This record gives sequence, C-alpha cells and structure tokens, in this order.
Amino acid sequence: MSSTVIPCLRYRDARRMIDWLCETFGFERHAVYDGEDGGIAHAQLKLGSGMIMLGSARNDEFNSLQKTPATLGGTTQSPYLVVKDADSVYRRARDGGAEIVIEIKDEDHGGRGFSCRDPEGHLWNVGTYDPWGAKP
Repeated sequence: MSSTVIPCLRYRDARRMIDWLCETFGFERHAVYDGEDGGIAHAQLKLGSGMIMLGSARNDEFNSLQKTPATLGGTTQSPYLVVKDADSVYRRARDGGAEIVIEIKDEDHGGRGFSCRDPEGHLWNVGTYDPWGAKP
C-alpha cells in the first residue's frame, strides 16, 4: 500500500501567506477555494512532488484541534523543504520577512540548509539534503 503525508497549516491571513509561500519558497497553487468570510476555506500548494494544504484560521470544529503559532506561542511541527539552491531560498526568505532562526550552513549529515519562521510564525526547515537520495 502506498501513502502520502501532506502537512496541513492554518494562517490568520491565508491569502497573504499563499502569495508569500509561492514567492519565497517556490510553491505553486494547485487549488485555492475561497471561504464565505473572505478567507481561504482550503488551499493546496505544490512544491515538486510534495504538497501542503492550508486554510484560514477560523472558529470551526477543525480549528479547535489545530492552532496557529500565535495562539500556541510557538510551533509543534516544522515541514522540511528539499530545494536545489538553499542559498537562493535563504535570501528570498530573509528579504521576504522570515525570521531566520538557524543560519544557512553545510550540514554534518550532508546538504546545506537553514531554518526560519514565516511571517505568521510557522517554522520551516529548508535544505538541499534529500533523504530519498541519501545513502545510509
């Protein structure tokens, strides 16, 4: 049986963050569904063969289970993005308002990467290390 893991995120201003994620990390809009309240009911963004799903934070059954970093005072998970040029993504993230929490560097386990918080506080790890291509 084959399975796929897709991280799901909530944002206070999902529409703005979709633009930011596309411009900064290189995601592409796969599907974006507007909500009744002017927010985003559901969005799917692709990056290579990966995907994230996101939506606007709102008062509903699901939102009571999933909090934004502002509500929690931090994050409890952090997606890792495999990229070809970590230095280029680092510059776009820094220039786009991300808080760099671990500076870009060559990693002991291979690859080059950094960690940052997006403008709404979600933690992202970005690097050239590809665990699918790495040999143990």
